[in-house]
Amino acid sequence: MKRILVCEDEEAIRDFVVINLRRSGYDVVDVASGEEAVAVYREQEGDFDVALLDIMMPGMDGFALCRWIREQSSDIGIIMLSAKSQEMDKVNCLMIGADDYVTKPFSPSELVARVDAIYRRVNVNHVRHEEVKNIVSGPFLLDYQSRTVCKNGEPIELTQVEYHIMEYLLKNQGAALDRKTILRHIWGDAYYGDDKVVDVNIRRLRMKIEEDPSNPQYIQTIWGFGYKWTV
Repeated sequence: MKRILVCEDEEAIRDFVVINLRRSGYDVVDVASGEEAVAVYREQEGDFDVALLDIMMPGMDGFALCRWIREQSSDIGIIMLSAKSQEMDKVNCLMIGADDYVTKPFSPSELVARVDAIYRRVNVNHVRHEEVKNIVSGPFLLDYQSRTVCKNGEPIELTQVEYHIMEYLLKNQGAALDRKTILRHIWGDAYYGDDKVVDVNIRRLRMKIEEDPSNPQYIQTIWGFGYKWTV
């Protein structure tokens, strides 16, 4: 069953979200505060595929909750909900560990499409690991069986979205990949957001794998186009 934790303090919005996600086949647990979300997450031992978090809540807000959940798990998909639409708010959400950002008001089809896209990234079905070869590039090893990436033998803690971006880059070493192609590959054809989510996830990934993220050696920017992997 596809399990999702919904944390939204406005009852009308929460009911709207829950109804539409349940109609789409999700097993939804909904709470009205960050503190309740932490308690439920602990009680259910983090058994969720996706968390949908409102930003503006009294007490523990969505930013703090996102950080806390991400500290517990790099696997869960996290989507933030907010009435704010400024680009900096979106960037801040993604930089603290969220995988996507949905601006209110939103349609049921947009919400479900965005949740579906993150769910697919978290639960993508690979071919049997004995049928695929691990990818080695310079000091990096991507291991399909453990779904991990190591640098010089040391594991790098990646979210599922970051892992899939890394996999896509390594599979296409030296190739120039435009932002929209990366967006479609990672988030799916039905994704409603813009390609800013690609840039922020690349920035976050660089902070984890580069010696000097401001002067990247491996993930090169192709200005006005996208990125490519070099070693």
